[in-house]
Amino acid sequence: MSDNKNQFKKKGGLGRGLNALIAGSYEKKVDPVSAPVAAVNAIAEIPVHTVQTNPFQPRTHFDAEALEELAESIKIQGIIQPITVRKLSDDNYQLISGERRLQASKLAGLESIPAYIRQANDQQMLEMALIENIQRENLNAIEIALSYQRLLSECNLKQEELGDRVGKKRTTVTNYLRLLKLPPDIQIGLRDNKIGMGHARALINIADIDKQLEVYKRIVAEDLSVRKVEELVRQIGKENDTKPEPTKPEVSEHPQAGEIKRVESRLSTHFGTKIQVKSNAAGKGEIKIPFISVDDLNRILEILNY
Repeated sequence: MSDNKNQFKKKGGLGRGLNALIAGSYEKKVDPVSAPVAAVNAIAEIPVHTVQTNPFQPRTHFDAEALEELAESIKIQGIIQPITVRKLSDDNYQLISGERRLQASKLAGLESIPAYIRQANDQQMLEMALIENIQRENLNAIEIALSYQRLLSECNLKQEELGDRVGKKRTTVTNYLRLLKLPPDIQIGLRDNKIGMGHARALINIADIDKQLEVYKRIVAEDLSVRKVEELVRQIGKENDTKPEPTKPEVSEHPQAGEIKRVESRLSTHFGTKIQVKSNAAGKGEIKIPFISVDDLNRILEILNY
């Protein structure tokens, strides 16, 4: 037992980084030629075909052109940052983080890839995958917000704990979570970089969804600045303050209309596209999931695990 301990070097804690999620993180260099089966808590070259995708992957959209560019870079320079996997059995691994690097490596025709090999249960995998993705610079605001929401709901974290885990102030976390209250069209626009975080934060302050969408369309059509949008929002607020109270409350056309809209919003956020849910008084109906290309269809099928 003591001989084995001498083979490992204890690493210092990384504070709020990924490795802080795993107590007692160790590292050991493994030569894949002399060691046919890679050791746990080590860095090793492992065959690309032995790595399964991560079922907890929080990212749902990968730019095809960016993947091609990364693949070309890998052909020339190789993999600079290893992926992270957990060992399921001998020569069988499951990805924790690094899906873009894995996909690009396959495109580049690599047979093996450097990997950190860890031991982790499903809960740890989800936390590691979410936090690793949150810390990436190219993650869009909606993906960050959804990752925060999953950490809160699926990992049973409180907002204070979440802020500590991701190294962000609680107000920052709250601002991202508020984005999920926006209509699906605006969330998709934010995801696709049609508007920025500043635009979205201003739109949240408009109580009426129709007004939100109206201003959103103006932002896209007229390329409005954040300052201009903030002025429009203040103007809308003043107009609402001067409006008289309605004499009669609005009555929903369908007794379940509110719940159906909430379901549509949740599904649209989950699939990253505008979902339509139709239902009649008898409770029968249909769900429509549109897609804009074959790649978009494949992305949706992956979410469905089809």
